Amino acid sequence: MAKRASAGWLENIKTIVFAGLIAVGIRTVAFEPFNIPSGSMIPTLQIGDYLFVSKYSYGYSRYSLPFAPNLFSGRIFGSEPKRGDVAVFKWPRDNRTDYIKRIIGLPGDTIQVRAGQLYVNGQLVPREPLDPITSRGDGGILVAGKRYLESLPGGVTHDIQKYSDSGYMNNTPEFKVPAGMLFVMGDNRDNSADSRDPNSGVGFVPMENLVGRAEFIFFSIEAGNAWWEFWTWPFDIRWSRIFRGIH
Repeated sequence: MAKRASAGWLENIKTIVFAGLIAVGIRTVAFEPFNIPSGSMIPTLQIGDYLFVSKYSYGYSRYSLPFAPNLFSGRIFGSEPKRGDVAVFKWPRDNRTDYIKRIIGLPGDTIQVRAGQLYVNGQLVPREPLDPITSRGDGGILVAGKRYLESLPGGVTHDIQKYSDSGYMNNTPEFKVPAGMLFVMGDNRDNSADSRDPNSGVGFVPMENLVGRAEFIFFSIEAGNAWWEFWTWPFDIRWSRIFRGIH
């Protein structure tokens, strides 16, 4: 009887270990879940969105692995990101913190914002006014903003949110994207720490820092209530956002 019980425990431990290894393998080479804690990507992503990021989209770097061990440099099985992709990357200042932004500039591009308007390689990126929106921003505060449909070179169209066309982030110098680097911006254009402001610690993002491309939202919950207020969960879940693709 003791031997049978011991064998049963051993099989359970093996099952748990194998399940853990499979989960780590999937998280490393296929998909990794992330949640959105800030409003820098409103209206595309809302605070309280949970999404899957494909790890294979850009190949693999040390940052694709748990704890980012310094086993190799560069990317293996790499493929070039596309302008307009929503990507997760490691914050260049510490190479640990996860950030998510939209890729606007590729190596060799020139990027500038003048009077709130985006210019890529000297060409104005058109934007079309849409109905205004109200969303829950940082701190749970409801904020009303102007919404535009922006059409990037290459054909990607996406929504952005604006409050103003003045200020430093709306009037930048011209940036020349170096080789091996990317220029990223948040869709919440007036509330995003991104490549427009080198003091934010973002600046140009090395290709090596890419973790993966955001694919779809698998869960979304309103950020206004505490997590332990379980009686509000059925009313806080944003059902219309679940399984929504990210573009």
